[in-house]
Amino acid sequence: MALPDFPVEGGCSCGRARYRLKASPLSVYNCHCKDCQRYSGAAWSMSMIVRDGDFEVLSGETATYDRRADSGNVIAMKFCAHCHGWLWNEPPMPGIKVVRAGTLDDLDWARPVGNIWTDSKAGWVDIDPALTNFPKGLVDRTPLFDAWTRSQQD
Repeated sequence: MALPDFPVEGGCSCGRARYRLKASPLSVYNCHCKDCQRYSGAAWSMSMIVRDGDFEVLSGETATYDRRADSGNVIAMKFCAHCHGWLWNEPPMPGIKVVRAGTLDDLDWARPVGNIWTDSKAGWVDIDPALTNFPKGLVDRTPLFDAWTRSQQD
């Protein structure tokens, strides 16, 4: 899978909140946790872990909802202040953001390399066993980073 020429851009449904991704994400994966199902209105959400330094807000105002995870950690959920489209999370891990891949202007290149929280997936979802998959969440996402790196070499 070929990466695009960076930077690439994305944003919310109404177009007011826009961002730029200046370099490849560290990984792209699907999250099947119940919160992602509720927030996305789908069976999973596609996530991109990006370095703070590779992410730039271009325009618009965001609203924040501080969600307490099952772990007790507080995750800042970022939404467009106008249309309320979910754009990214700011997890308690310093230096990264978790951006919703579906908000990219062109997501053809952002093929997920794995899945997390497969224990809570919808019953009809089939998980590809060849991907890097985990039944719960991960504190250390290195296996997903490594899978992303390998996918760029294929």
